[in-house]
Amino acid sequence: MYRFLLTPRWMALHVVVLLVIPAFVFLGRWQFGRYDERSASSHQATANLAAAPVPAERLTAPGGSVRVQDKYRSVTATGTFDPAHQLLVRRRPQEGVLGFYVLTPLNIGDGRGVLVNRGWVKAGATADTLPEVPAPSTGEVTVTGRIRPSETEATSGIQDRPGLPPGQVLLINTETIGRGLPYRLLGGYVELTAQSPEAATAPAPIPEPDVGEGGGLNLAYGVQWWLFIGIAVGGWALLIRREAADLRAEEAKGKEAQPVEA
Repeated sequence: MYRFLLTPRWMALHVVVLLVIPAFVFLGRWQFGRYDERSASSHQATANLAAAPVPAERLTAPGGSVRVQDKYRSVTATGTFDPAHQLLVRRRPQEGVLGFYVLTPLNIGDGRGVLVNRGWVKAGATADTLPEVPAPSTGEVTVTGRIRPSETEATSGIQDRPGLPPGQVLLINTETIGRGLPYRLLGGYVELTAQSPEAATAPAPIPEPDVGEGGGLNLAYGVQWWLFIGIAVGGWALLIRREAADLRAEEAKGKEAQPVEA
């Protein structure tokens, strides 16, 4: 009855099902792995945002970098702003409006400095119009903010290019920016959340980062891929049963059609 399973058409179907099953297993496991990674990252970021501030020098050093596990950790730094080397970071929309980040180095002494993203300003009326940028505070200040790793093309998805107007950059890259400064920069940069004493005027604050939902979609996709395994196997078995039933029905009809001997 089941010899039809060895026909070329059915052999091809068997091969397809046997290839699909491990493929769906792999895709499901990959999604579960992404769920674990994103959940761990989300939990770490949430903990960093809630942690008490520490001096920035504890987490980074001149010429160094910010560890992934320290991203968004609240840090402090004390020094004087260096408006002569202030930069505008292009193509930084906020709440759907095109604008710039205001990046001002903070000289913290001993030949060291740290880049501070003081906030966001709206773009000018035209591409050639400079935005209005509140001046940084004078005198010694203590800044508090979220520490962030330096940006690269790979990590930000932003393609750097030459020929920008003076005082403007596309990436907050500590190594590149530090080449033009008279002091060494700490790795990464600080996204300002508070300042003491407070500034008379300041750019708009950067919203707190969205740390995501811990990869919930990846978990759903993983379950979905593994459900597809059951659907594939169930459909395969259903087709076999249906083919066998059709063959039995044809065989029964053939016996009924045979003439009865007198």
